[in-house]
Amino acid sequence: MPKVTANMMIALDGYAAGEGQSLERPFGDIDTDRLEAWRFDHAEENAEEIAAIATAGAYVMGRNMFGPDRGAWDLDWRGWWGPNPPYHAPTFVLCHRPRPSIEMEGGTVFHFVTDGIDAALERAREAAGEKDVSIAGGPGTLNQYLAAGHVDELRLHVAPFVAGGGEALFAGAGGLELTPVSSRATPHVTHLVYRRR
Repeated sequence: MPKVTANMMIALDGYAAGEGQSLERPFGDIDTDRLEAWRFDHAEENAEEIAAIATAGAYVMGRNMFGPDRGAWDLDWRGWWGPNPPYHAPTFVLCHRPRPSIEMEGGTVFHFVTDGIDAALERAREAAGEKDVSIAGGPGTLNQYLAAGHVDELRLHVAPFVAGGGEALFAGAGGLELTPVSSRATPHVTHLVYRRR
């Protein structure tokens, strides 16, 4: 049966993004070189975990993950990833202002959902068919889905440094109980997989 999964990179102290997101700093003021080193500088030794991120049949993300702008849409902005985003599937962006869907190369279509996390998840499940749905992030969006009990499998990629502040994973998700499934450590990241009890 299809699951709702999530992948999140975090520092040792649980921060997944920094404050002050901008066009120049998509993750805000967190040290992205250290947070993402396992994916880009050491991709070969983490190939299985990287591949697992891109297997969902549909994705859900927050507006901050789609882009840096706030308020009215900049309709020229089509996401951080250029013409061929890594999702290659329908991707539902949570937002407060409507925007027409955007078709990209490689099968990614961004749909903009203004009626909340449950509506976005329902649309993603319909689009995914027999495949899993992945909550792509950012941390604020994932926290909402965790607090609502909607995430079946959580995959954490823990970078070995202390960020010291920012946007924390699990904020507002008190009382959540998870069962550890697996762990694998490399010198640059520890991969942890949990399932909902």
